[in-house]
Amino acid sequence: KGHAVAAVAAVNVHVAEQAAAKIVIDYEELPSVSWVLDAMQEDAPLLHENLFTDDMGEKADKPSNVPVHIRFEKGNIEEGFAKADVIVEREFKTASVHQGYIEPHVSVADWTTSGRLKIWTATQGAFTARQQTAEILQIPISDVVVTPCEIGGGFGGKIAVYVEPVVALLSKKSGRPVKISMTRADVFEGTGPTPGSFIRVKIGATSDGKLVAGEAWLAYDAGAYPGGMIGPGCMCVFSCYDIEHAVVDGYDVCMNKPHTQAYRAPGATQAAFASEQVVDEIAEQLGMCKLELRQLNAAKEGMRRVDGPVYPRVGLVECLQAVAESDHWNSPLEGENRGRGIAAGFWFGCGLKSSVSVNVNHDGTVNLTEGSPDIGGTRTSIAMQLAELLGIDTFDVNPQVADTDGVGYTDVTGGSRVTFATGLAAYKAGQDLQQQMIVRAAELWECPADEITVEDGQFVGAGNSASFKELAGELFKDGEPLVARASVAPDCATNGFGVHIVDVEVDPETGKVTILRYTAVQDAGKAIHPSYVEGQMQGGAVQGIGWALNEEYYFNENDTMDNASFLDYRMPTILDVPMIDTIIVETANPDHPYGVRGVGETPIVPPPAAIANAISVALGRRFYDLPMSPPKIWKALSEIS
Repeated sequence: KGHAVAAVAAVNVHVAEQAAAKIVIDYEELPSVSWVLDAMQEDAPLLHENLFTDDMGEKADKPSNVPVHIRFEKGNIEEGFAKADVIVEREFKTASVHQGYIEPHVSVADWTTSGRLKIWTATQGAFTARQQTAEILQIPISDVVVTPCEIGGGFGGKIAVYVEPVVALLSKKSGRPVKISMTRADVFEGTGPTPGSFIRVKIGATSDGKLVAGEAWLAYDAGAYPGGMIGPGCMCVFSCYDIEHAVVDGYDVCMNKPHTQAYRAPGATQAAFASEQVVDEIAEQLGMCKLELRQLNAAKEGMRRVDGPVYPRVGLVECLQAVAESDHWNSPLEGENRGRGIAAGFWFGCGLKSSVSVNVNHDGTVNLTEGSPDIGGTRTSIAMQLAELLGIDTFDVNPQVADTDGVGYTDVTGGSRVTFATGLAAYKAGQDLQQQMIVRAAELWECPADEITVEDGQFVGAGNSASFKELAGELFKDGEPLVARASVAPDCATNGFGVHIVDVEVDPETGKVTILRYTAVQDAGKAIHPSYVEGQMQGGAVQGIGWALNEEYYFNENDTMDNASFLDYRMPTILDVPMIDTIIVETANPDHPYGVRGVGETPIVPPPAAIANAISVALGRRFYDLPMSPPKIWKALSEIS
């Protein structure tokens, strides 16, 4: 329900709505399923008759709703649990939640008489939107140009195309530019939320607190079509801890819900909600400080994750130390029904492809053209890296985001990659520009190029010295324009770790949880733009708070969504959260010249687990289902009394 089946265009929205209302569709209602464990049963309604489980490279002999089963393991799991003095095993459920961007999906298309399709759209990736649209319409990719507009939020939900191909066809048929803007109900019912999940986690530890074995079983809701977020969930479930023996099984599951899409560290939040509560319970059973247990087992350089990668220099140890030294952790928390919780979180980040071009103006200012849509301030963070290399003021760099005809191929703004990867492209373009200027300066100063050095933006050689702006002005007078470019495709993770602390108070009369104090600690590698980093940490934390306490897709007995509006889908407002305090840790990433790590996704990973751990202290009992909403908590407390 909610997927588009027909479209009309008219001279205004009122006529279009009247026309759409005249379309009559005769539906045959079939059995449906909206929960992962139900969809995995042999007698479950089958969504796709040609879907066979890929089980570690081997295809099943009969169809099912499970597209893929993946498995990661290291060590010997039986041997690991045999060493354990304490073993905790728990089951967890999480509901589907939406990214909650304020601006709905909106696109304008103009299919011109020349045969080129021009699209203006709110997207996280212009090149991705171009490719998807061309493939759906079965036209050459070179016939499509996409202009990424300023975007009112995305968080992973504005990578897939929804209205772009439709608005394009309407433009072609009408011979006019056409605009489509989704309603909020369209957004909730017809676009991709993050998956609901069922997770079982079992961890064993020795009496001195060493985690020795971990076992996880994860089933993630993929929605109506294969290709969900199970892979990242399996990669992240044990990623914060050095566990010698571990095994992870993951299942992608199709059901009658919108196809799931990325939402800020897709799959990792659900996994951390499970594993971080189990780690907390182990500390309780051992009588250990929950922070000290995490410090004892924290991931560090040289550790092999269960899915294979070996960590380079990473900053979880430093984040935990920052927690230990923080005012929040060392302040008393008094009062009834109050509790303090902590949780760690991880997102691997990615590199992917980025391109930039740089041209120098005669006054020594620089125009920087990039292909990464700016969702939260990346134009500035990228410009700052170029300015740092060139030795000029950031305000002398004029950054702009181009359409798909105006810059080289660039992957999506997502994966915590833009400041890292597009920044790396800008850095390399700056190096190219410097080398060009050295060659030109050698001609101007009549000396060998290898005699000219550059330090802090100052060019020195043959008794001459000039700043970047001074030299650029001289070279502009006589000679070719100065233009540089760079494309990069770093094949490496940025490995972002964070730890959150939260104080809560639970009202036993209503079940309402109030966040009293919240501190987010995160390793940014190098905070190029500290206020931007702080904003990312705060934004992710607030979204995680909503996920923990209220947000969910509520399905009725007919498996259709009952709360497809911001009135009924309960997102936190400024009245629901305190100031999110931040502590930025800087443990340099060895794969970037300035040490940058991805920042944007890690902060949504710890909040539900940290809040669950705090509620357990406040009430003396744990909650294993998300959201931990007032009705659920009130019901649980009522059963106790």
